Amino acid sequence: MADKTTKLDLADVTDPTALPAGSFSSWVQHTRSAVADKGTADVPCGTCIACCTSSYFIHVGPDEAETLRRIPKALLFPAPGLPKGNVLMGYDEHGRCPMLKNGLCSIYEHRPKTCRNYDCRIFPAAGIESDGRDLINRQIRRWKFSYATPVDRTEHVAVQTAAKFLREHADQFPKGAVPTGATQLAILAIRVFEVFLDPNTAARTDFEIVEAIVAKMNEFENAGA
Repeated sequence: MADKTTKLDLADVTDPTALPAGSFSSWVQHTRSAVADKGTADVPCGTCIACCTSSYFIHVGPDEAETLRRIPKALLFPAPGLPKGNVLMGYDEHGRCPMLKNGLCSIYEHRPKTCRNYDCRIFPAAGIESDGRDLINRQIRRWKFSYATPVDRTEHVAVQTAAKFLREHADQFPKGAVPTGATQLAILAIRVFEVFLDPNTAARTDFEIVEAIVAKMNEFENAGA
């Protein structure tokens, strides 16, 4: 279902400041696999280190032995709300990852899964900005998806419609089901956007759409289990 109020940013991809984000449908399917921990995001970062310098806490799981060996223990602390062994790595006084040396990741080949799966294209895909992270938002505005087929465009509209619906109807979902942070909201929209591809969704009540989204969330979680 295409929300008539949803407008895609279809700026000219020949703009010298634009960055080709790839074909939307191909990108969204690969991203869904990465989100389900079945792969790694393939992001053409170039020299951009915006996410490495934007005051992110980086989660490292207990199974990431090679990563943990390369991060000084003094930089890690227990991840709140997660089982023992899950840790977070903070950032320095300038918001930079402590593993960033001379503008490069010093543990790139063994970087955390969090870093491997991070893709700032999720924000323009969902039509939202990052939470107050100016460097990332600047990069977000440069990404331009391509639409080789009508399906690419339809799926992009569906993802943005999903993000808009989730944000505007968060109070109708089970408590905690809809995240308040932009990153997790964008990821959730990518997980459940197929609800808005269904032509019958336009005739459903908000409550019925919420039920369909919750069912899709559960389906996605079970598929990745």
